[in-house]
Amino acid sequence: MVVKSKRGRIRYIAFDVPADLRKETLIKKVNSIGRGDLYVVQCVSGKAVVRCAPENREEAIQILSQAEPSCSSLMTSGTIRKIRERYPELKVEKK
Repeated sequence: MVVKSKRGRIRYIAFDVPADLRKETLIKKVNSIGRGDLYVVQCVSGKAVVRCAPENREEAIQILSQAEPSCSSLMTSGTIRKIRERYPELKVEKK
């Protein structure tokens, strides 16, 4: 695991998005706006998770709102684990 002192802190933001929206489509929409350090981690079952720096949280929410006007921010967390606990449809099955 990479230490916070090397990579810095990050925030994960969960969004409610249209159920038929795919990750690739969301990435293209975000990139067309200009994404900064925004990274789409997951988009499945009407939920999306993006990763950004803590100081860019508000900007990330604005970018996603522009990319997909019907989306809404659900929660922000320092760990993706907390988001996946709250929204079980985002859990990744272990292989």
